[in-house]
Amino acid sequence: MSQTLRLIILSISLSITTACSTLATSVPFVYEIDIDQGNVIDQLMINQLRPDMTKRQVIYILGSPLLLDPFSANRWDYIYSQQPGHEDRYQERIALFFQGDNLVHIEGDLAPEANPPPPPPKEITIDAPKRELRKTLYEMMVSLFTFGD
Repeated sequence: MSQTLRLIILSISLSITTACSTLATSVPFVYEIDIDQGNVIDQLMINQLRPDMTKRQVIYILGSPLLLDPFSANRWDYIYSQQPGHEDRYQERIALFFQGDNLVHIEGDLAPEANPPPPPPKEITIDAPKRELRKTLYEMMVSLFTFGD
């Protein structure tokens, strides 16, 4: 009788300890990893988008789209999902619409802020006169032992 009782207690305790991992989902002082999925999207990236940008320029700024609509090649979807450990998951979604190869419209959780595009650079070229540089000590020593220029 005691052997069967020990066997029953052992089997119950083993089943309880293996089931603890599914019962205790948020144990304090236990590290949970941060889970990032999709394309990382932030407001600075969205602010760089302008109307009439080409698809290549958009890929340079945001990366390749996460979802391509098989029925419409003119829509690109970017989704970014993050779940920090012990916190709720949040998600940001952006849909870009193209007409041909040019960006036409943006929808989603983030929108470009109303800021003007940066002004074109004003480059000025100045021709500076060439100046004669004095010879270094090494060049003077070499010129003593060489002939010509």
